[in-house]
Amino acid sequence: MASAESRERASEPLPPPPPAEIKYAGEYSVNPLGQASFRRLGAQLPRVLGRIIVMAWRIDRRAVVLLLACPVVTGAAAALLLAATARAMGPLLGAGTVGDRLREALPALVVIGIAAGVARVAGVVAMYAERRITPLLTTEADTALVEAVCRVEASAYAVDGFSDRQEAAEMGVMRTHVMVTDAQRFLSALVRMVTAAGALSVLNPLLLPLLLLAVLPAGVGAILTARVDYEIHYANIADRNVRGMMRWWSTTPKYGDEVRANSMTAYLIFWYRSLSERCDRRTLAAAPRTLRIALASSLVAGVFLVATWGALVWLAATDRIALALAATAVVAVQTTLAGLSQVIINGAALFHTSLYLSDMQAFLDDASARATVRGTLSVALPVEEIRLEETVYQYPGKDRPAVDGVSLTLRRGEILAVVGANGSGKSTLTRLITGIYLADKGRVTWNGMDLAETDPATVWGHTGLVPQIFAQWPLRVRENVTLGQPRSRDDGPVWDAIDAVGMRRPVEDLTAGLDTLLAREVFGGAELSGGQWQRIACSRALYRRPALLILDEPTSQMDPRGEHQIFERIKSIAGDRITIVVTHRLENTRLADHIVVMEQGRITEQGRYDDLVHAGGTFAELLELSQDR
Repeated sequence: MASAESRERASEPLPPPPPAEIKYAGEYSVNPLGQASFRRLGAQLPRVLGRIIVMAWRIDRRAVVLLLACPVVTGAAAALLLAATARAMGPLLGAGTVGDRLREALPALVVIGIAAGVARVAGVVAMYAERRITPLLTTEADTALVEAVCRVEASAYAVDGFSDRQEAAEMGVMRTHVMVTDAQRFLSALVRMVTAAGALSVLNPLLLPLLLLAVLPAGVGAILTARVDYEIHYANIADRNVRGMMRWWSTTPKYGDEVRANSMTAYLIFWYRSLSERCDRRTLAAAPRTLRIALASSLVAGVFLVATWGALVWLAATDRIALALAATAVVAVQTTLAGLSQVIINGAALFHTSLYLSDMQAFLDDASARATVRGTLSVALPVEEIRLEETVYQYPGKDRPAVDGVSLTLRRGEILAVVGANGSGKSTLTRLITGIYLADKGRVTWNGMDLAETDPATVWGHTGLVPQIFAQWPLRVRENVTLGQPRSRDDGPVWDAIDAVGMRRPVEDLTAGLDTLLAREVFGGAELSGGQWQRIACSRALYRRPALLILDEPTSQMDPRGEHQIFERIKSIAGDRITIVVTHRLENTRLADHIVVMEQGRITEQGRYDDLVHAGGTFAELLELSQDR
């Protein structure tokens, strides 16, 4: 019986493994709150206000002027309202008939109405200015982040923590949507509070410190709560980053067939849910801390608030303050209390926002430091020779170079084929040749000029690259071909590039031809097959008419007819440029003038096709294996 049960348990499928525990660690993963004192945290408010004003000033100066002027107008209206209230309370609480008292108080009541109206109008104008500047500011921050990432050296993507810091910066971009609102409300509340507090001090100096003590605990509690929230955010950065990537990979139609046909759906959902629950557990674990903070701050604040109202009653009951002034004091206390509360609430929100803005700014500063800034030399046409001299490149965190001591000369009019096993350094070699990566040792020269000393824009202006993993841009067919080139009204060169890869008929069959949007996910968009997309990628490189043409597995998804057409085109245009073909299909290397074989980052064999076939080396072995079917 026991044996049968054990066999039944053994036949049951094992539960899926949970996602790996992901840590946000490394040089840039130090929580900025870890060593910060409360005084230092509070001092961030003026800095973040200044930063917001500077950012907004660059976008819309008129809106900033309105945002700064409206709180002043609101404060002046509040001061006028309190002064008029004090004047109105005397007649209203004095002797005489109701009509007489109202007539005597009427001028003050009119002033109260006007002041309230002015304050309301100022609030509406501030809301208009806020709504005018917020979307522009968010767009500016978002665009700055995208531009910063696009302009970093390609090697930055391999630095540990770069992607996680980008995720943290994304949260800063999201917070720009509320930061203007928080800043405007904070300034308005601050002005109203100062105005009311001044009036309250004139009425009786005892009340103001009691009010401050009543509100201060709420401020301390709000900042401590913001600190807890940020600690949770910081702990979840890595998991949230990976979860976002997996969400896209799991839900994009591009990989829907593989997800379904390989029964991945259940595990991907489990995986996504597990990461979400891991983030939720951290959030829920902090709930008792925030509850204790809220209870303690509310209890202390409540004690001092009761003391404030008690003091006001005592002052009125013992005739230490006139009844009319006591009534005015009630309004002043309520106004000051509301202002103080809003200062605390919006100040805490600003402090909270400042943490995320600091992440964003830190990433932008780091990305700026990693931007592609090299020399100023310009590469001129024609590019007659590209030379690699003992070139070495090692990826961050790796224990050996991806390219190790490679020397090679490429000349105009030649076709070079690069072959080798996976991970042998072929693609890294092409990145060094194009200047996408700079060599750690040795150098790469174009026409004798070291790429480390040239303006990369002048290098990349003469290159055409078809990478192994190519982009399928959600743009029209025309832009998918011309992307990266100056706009032209003439579609002739576009059709020439499309003809060169055999795509005229498929493009003409699309609903709008060159104007067809290549994105099935968008209404009215169309989709191409994998081989057709690869032809478009080849046409993009050919359209550029580059001095250096690099094709990394350019026909891996094409049918034999398409593959033949591409290589025939490569041969026909080879005389005007340097051409590099990276391929695992060794038969395709017949067209090359020179072949290099790479192993573990080094060139181990080189020569012409016929020579390597009979040399009995790695090339001959790989060719034999490719034909052994």
